[in-house]
Amino acid sequence: MKQKRELVISRTDFDAVIFDLDGVVTDTASVHAKAWKKLFDDFLSRYAAHHPDIPSEPFDIDTDYRLYVDGKPRLDGVRSFLVSRGIHLPEGRSDDPADTETIHGLGKRKNEYFQKYIQEQGVDVYESTVDFIHNLKKHGFKTAVISSSKNCATILDSVNLADLFDVRVDGVDSETLGIPGKPAPDIFNEAARQLKVKPERAIVVEDSISGVQAGRAGKFRVVIGVNRKGDWDSLLKNGANMAVDDLSGIDIINDIETEGALPRALDSFEEIARQARGKRMAVFLDYDGTLTPIADTPDKAIMSEDMRQAVVALSKHCIVGIISGRDLKDVRRMINIDSIVYAGSHGFDIAGPEGMHAESQVGTEFLPVLDKAEQELSRTLSPIKGVLVERKKFAIAVHYRLAAPEHTDEIEKVIDKVAAAHPELRKTYGKKIFELQPDIEWHKGKALLSLLAALNLDSDDVLPVYIGDDVTDEDALRVLKGRGIGIAVQDEPYETAASYSLRNPDEVREFLLELIPICKGGQNE
Repeated sequence: MKQKRELVISRTDFDAVIFDLDGVVTDTASVHAKAWKKLFDDFLSRYAAHHPDIPSEPFDIDTDYRLYVDGKPRLDGVRSFLVSRGIHLPEGRSDDPADTETIHGLGKRKNEYFQKYIQEQGVDVYESTVDFIHNLKKHGFKTAVISSSKNCATILDSVNLADLFDVRVDGVDSETLGIPGKPAPDIFNEAARQLKVKPERAIVVEDSISGVQAGRAGKFRVVIGVNRKGDWDSLLKNGANMAVDDLSGIDIINDIETEGALPRALDSFEEIARQARGKRMAVFLDYDGTLTPIADTPDKAIMSEDMRQAVVALSKHCIVGIISGRDLKDVRRMINIDSIVYAGSHGFDIAGPEGMHAESQVGTEFLPVLDKAEQELSRTLSPIKGVLVERKKFAIAVHYRLAAPEHTDEIEKVIDKVAAAHPELRKTYGKKIFELQPDIEWHKGKALLSLLAALNLDSDDVLPVYIGDDVTDEDALRVLKGRGIGIAVQDEPYETAASYSLRNPDEVREFLLELIPICKGGQNE
């Protein structure tokens, strides 16, 4: 086995890592190859019957796939392979049926085969890559995923990996924004732009020759080639700084000591009590997935009466705050407890007891453009069954959990067009959600720090606690490192900036009740 060059990734040297999807994160490359072979073998058989001068050898996965279609946008792949066989077809139109003998028609037929195979056999995930990404997130790295495929969102949703990435640039974005395919570097540069990082502070991870060529052309500081196809030497010759068989061999400087499963918060009260001794405790909570189970639609995420009573009881002895991506009015209505503090829209809008109210002036400036974008999204997406456009004060969420999977790329394309028309907004992701938010550097971590300052709790005699379940909560968990207690709600262990874990909302409720005597013993009353 060839020796790999060692690489240690640290926050001192890098801010972000950008991953190709097919072949790096998921093993969809084999499914793509199968779909391409089915498409071209059938086409060549028919075409050769009327053009005896054209070679009719079947599509070869080992050579044709790698040379002509791997890593390229679908239509570019069709063109590239046909030219290699001396075949020139009309371009056609984007609305050509799949049985049309045009570039667009063949591209649509290939996608139908691909989706059929995905439904039949599913998608395999490279678990070592997923573990590597969790570890990056734990240490505060930004992450992005790129793909030439328009099925990127569907694939990530099918394997529950959408929340791993801060930014996604896929075939839908490429079509909307006019991004050329690899080996042009534009798709990686667009991901870096959306991440707000410079290429010299970012790493590209690719498994294709065209991909490493694109990473090198984009002037990214490091390009890692993942040797999935036995192309070790080709990856290095075409732009990879190093080639590895697996990402598990790359080290990340460990400045946050969280290994394996976290200790359960319910089993750690003596330790938590020691940290709280002589301090006032302030408890901040996410809503969806923390105080209530995740629901198909936002209106069904109803907090139980038992949970409500637990929150009320705790709020009598310490500050309790809710930091939610929901609109302030919505989250107050859902919880309806007067004794706690609410931070809606990820902290843009704050309200609390005795008429307390604070609103981010920066967020307010985005209200007119959000109004326009909401109208455009509602009008354009209304014909698609199962799509819900939810307007929050400082964001617009598009829920597609109940929509048919084949509509996902169509939904994303609409959102991309609206986002492109309003560059003041950015597209983000959640669990079966696309969201348009103000394009400013703001997250739950900054919201938590802002809330502590607004409540005069940013002092050494306060022990802040944050409990959340989603990737958007990691920023809040991270800012509490060394100054408070972070708790992740997770049904399965994963790398996180939290110090403790709880399994589900029922355990959150139990934990809140157990906190009451600790709060009584401190300086909270």
